[in-house]
Amino acid sequence: MSQQSPDRSTAPPSARPDASMSLLNNVMDHSLDDGYAEASARRKADGSAGLPRTLKSKLGLAAGLVVAALVVTLGAAEARIAAPVVAKEREELIDRINAETEAADTLESNVDKLRADVSERQRKALEQHGGDQGQLVALLAGATPVEGPGVKLIVDDAKNTDQGGGGPRESSGFADTGRVRDRDMQRVVNGLWESGAEAIAINGQRLTALSAIRAAGDAILVDNRPLVPPYTVLAVGDGKKLATAFQDSADGQYLQALKESFDIRTSISDQAKVQLPAAPSLIVRTAEPKAAGSGAADTGKGTS
Repeated sequence: MSQQSPDRSTAPPSARPDASMSLLNNVMDHSLDDGYAEASARRKADGSAGLPRTLKSKLGLAAGLVVAALVVTLGAAEARIAAPVVAKEREELIDRINAETEAADTLESNVDKLRADVSERQRKALEQHGGDQGQLVALLAGATPVEGPGVKLIVDDAKNTDQGGGGPRESSGFADTGRVRDRDMQRVVNGLWESGAEAIAINGQRLTALSAIRAAGDAILVDNRPLVPPYTVLAVGDGKKLATAFQDSADGQYLQALKESFDIRTSISDQAKVQLPAAPSLIVRTAEPKAAGSGAADTGKGTS
């Protein structure tokens, strides 16, 4: 007796694609908690669901809506009323700022004019009260422009300012030894004075006996005015003798050492004619001996 083969005409049902997501399916199918569903069903059965049915409830709802509408309307009205006021105050503030700015500019212009007037009066005072050597006093004080033969010295930072090493500035504490510093310019100027310069200017800034060369960060200041490289130093004097004397001096050799060690760029040339402006601001000081027996006379100091 032959055994019948199993019937394969009907295939078993295939598994659902989301069978592994039963928890998520349960959450999606029963998004509303059963307790909330029961409470909603009770309200529907009692007739308390939906809009209020009693007159008192309807009046309460209408009053609430009216109050909400009034609040929104009043807020919009106040904002609409306040907008022009705010715009007006803003315009008034802008006008005040512009007016104060113009006043500050006017005061600054007046200050500049007064400074120029004071400087001019100081120059005239130096020229008039210098006696027989009035011109020399004005020249040495920087009270008058000068021109004549001299030298032109250019000092500039190295192309690569991240160099290191020893040399003239190994104990200076500067991280960037390829950059010209205030002490370098001080030595250059002092070397020119010592070599016989009669007047000196750096980047058009005239130097006097009271000029100060200082540093502010990486900037070099001459009389509190910042300079930028390259630094062009003009000095009035016998051009060839002045250039030779400076190069042979200790300060000239110092500058040459900076050039050789740190690639600081320098060049010097004698000029047939250089022009130097007057110093922008002068400080006139006088000293008088005190009478005998006074404290100042005992110390040998005068007044300034």
